[in-house]
Amino acid sequence: MDLYRKVRLACAEGMSQREAARHFNISRDSVAKMMAFSVPPGYRRTAPVKRPKLDGFTGIIDGWLEGDRAVHRKQRHTAKRVFERLRDEHGFSGGYTIVKDYMRERERRGREMFVPLAHPPGHAQADFGEAVVVIGGVEQKAHFFVLDLPHSDACFMRAYPAATAEAWVDGHVHAFAFFGKVPVSVLYDNDRCLVAKILPDGTRQRATLFSGFLSHYVFHDRYGRPGKGNDKGNVEGLVGYSRRNFMVPVPRFASWDAFNAYLEEQCRRRQADVLRGQSETIGQRLARDLAAMADLPAAPFDACDQATGRVSSQALVRYKTNDYSVPVAYGHRDVWIRGYVDAVVIGCGGEVIARHPRCYDREDMVFDPVHYLPLIERKINALDQAAPLAAWDLPPEFATLRRLMEARMTKAGRREYVQVLRLLETFDIDDLHAAVKTALHLGAVGFDAVKHLVLCRVEKRPPKLDLDVYPYLPQAHVGTTSAASYMSLLSGDVA
Repeated sequence: MDLYRKVRLACAEGMSQREAARHFNISRDSVAKMMAFSVPPGYRRTAPVKRPKLDGFTGIIDGWLEGDRAVHRKQRHTAKRVFERLRDEHGFSGGYTIVKDYMRERERRGREMFVPLAHPPGHAQADFGEAVVVIGGVEQKAHFFVLDLPHSDACFMRAYPAATAEAWVDGHVHAFAFFGKVPVSVLYDNDRCLVAKILPDGTRQRATLFSGFLSHYVFHDRYGRPGKGNDKGNVEGLVGYSRRNFMVPVPRFASWDAFNAYLEEQCRRRQADVLRGQSETIGQRLARDLAAMADLPAAPFDACDQATGRVSSQALVRYKTNDYSVPVAYGHRDVWIRGYVDAVVIGCGGEVIARHPRCYDREDMVFDPVHYLPLIERKINALDQAAPLAAWDLPPEFATLRRLMEARMTKAGRREYVQVLRLLETFDIDDLHAAVKTALHLGAVGFDAVKHLVLCRVEKRPPKLDLDVYPYLPQAHVGTTSAASYMSLLSGDVA
């Protein structure tokens, strides 16, 4: 810069450019440039770079790179690999640098440009993200639903074991309940849980469950271009923000409900933030979003996948590769199935006959031991080998009751023990456990005694056992006192 000033000053005082070049020991072209520009203009290319050795091969390179679009990004051509193939397969005699420069320039020209968007109030975007969590002591992958309101940047998150269709719908149901309103529209990608098929004219054929959900809440669904996540850039960014800020370090919770309660609290706390470029908090801008949104319907949507099945000879119904038990009385009958994110409900006709926690493993069996007790009572020799009872963790008093019953009546005692277990068809485990402990304390080891005691506990009345039913119990005989004996005491005589 100092040389620029000196040359320009000398020429301004009457020195010619030729004299200035000689005086400052620089070229006349440099002097001319210094007189044309007050500061160094930097390097300026006025004509495209000529690559005579590469020009005949650019079509080949373009073909390879276009073909890379159809393969995994980690197996696409690098500049080094393109150079090697040109040299080995096509006799290219140029250097690696011109190949690398051409590929860099080609990539720059192909980069997409974007238009800044304005988001009116009342509209939303939705997506799923993934993160590693520890639930109940087990490390696993969580799929978390995110709904974003771009106008206010308010959000809602909820985590699930899998990103199924029912998880998509359940996430919306909880999000709408969280905000207390229904958005005017929601923008999605083309997830197969939502879109069954994209028709040739670009319209979407919606999945069955999602279509019913849209009909219930009556809002517009919009979709981005396939493979273009930037079409819903707000929620895409929120997925990353949530993972970095709410799930670092790795979240550890006792249950999914506890984890989701934590995520919901983070969403509420975030509403107090003022984001870059804004003068209002998220909560203040959320008020405009809510004013533009619709009211909730009278009842929430039943977010479940519906299917039908048939009960097998082992009292099992298959749903999503897993088998769930039903009472043996419904064997070989047609049933309906409702798959919720956390439960599987099975019914026959208008009656619910079984309810199980949802299993996300594959080819597993989910038993309720109570379902098999009527069959085991008839086939008592299967008691110790019944798979549904193998992992049944009963209180130790039940084992004591069985031992005493078998010691007294052997096989009949085992059958009576199963009858005691069948009381779980009517009563809960806590009440039956208390009745068994009381029966053991009283020495009343029998089905009738336990049934009587559990009924008294449920009905909140004191137990009164009829000991005539239990002739093997020790009995105490108390003589009846005559009323005349009391009369003699009153008169002073001794009876």
